Amino acid sequence: MLKAKNITKSYKNLQVLKGIDLEVKTGEVVSIVGASGAGKSTLLHILGTLDTPENGEVWIQNTNLFSLADDQLAKFRNQQIGFVFQFHNLLPEFTAFENISMPGLIAHQDPKKLEHRVKELMEMLNISHRAEHRPSEMSGGEQQRTAVARALVNDPKIVFADEPSGNLDSHNAEELHQLFFQLRERFNQTFVIVTHNEAFAQMADRTIEIKDGKIASQQAEVNS
Repeated sequence: MLKAKNITKSYKNLQVLKGIDLEVKTGEVVSIVGASGAGKSTLLHILGTLDTPENGEVWIQNTNLFSLADDQLAKFRNQQIGFVFQFHNLLPEFTAFENISMPGLIAHQDPKKLEHRVKELMEMLNISHRAEHRPSEMSGGEQQRTAVARALVNDPKIVFADEPSGNLDSHNAEELHQLFFQLRERFNQTFVIVTHNEAFAQMADRTIEIKDGKIASQQAEVNS
């Protein structure tokens, strides 16, 4: 599903990533862990095309992402990649239904099919009763579920999540972690997730530790 080769990245004189090689299989849930400043989020943003590497290549299936023109890359990102962020990044003036619909509208999905997809996701994520509510009227857990639905609305090949439970209490964090595995079982969805949550990292199929800009270790979990 995903292959990264020799990814490097520097900011001014600070080299953040020092040659990352990484592969992720279809339907795999991979966690990326490491100390603050190790380069986890930088790597995730490059894999998801939100940032560009100095050197290296990122492939999703047969597409070399950084060989695409800007408009082609933007279209690929919209249609094939989903994102979940720590602070939800929902648009405050829009309802949950409208926020979830946004990537589908950008992709010019058929309106009836898009409406059906949004309702399907909201029902699965137990937020149907919040369809007409704005983010300020929802709990943190409900906002994050809305963000997950938005990430899935275009049926992306892969979803990247950056500390998705970092802003949630322990109960909502555990529910969110279980949700990722339910989505994998239902849609064979692929996830790459940066997390500081040790319990979630141990639930993943594979845990990749980043240290000083390099992969220090990769561990497949016994129960995967």
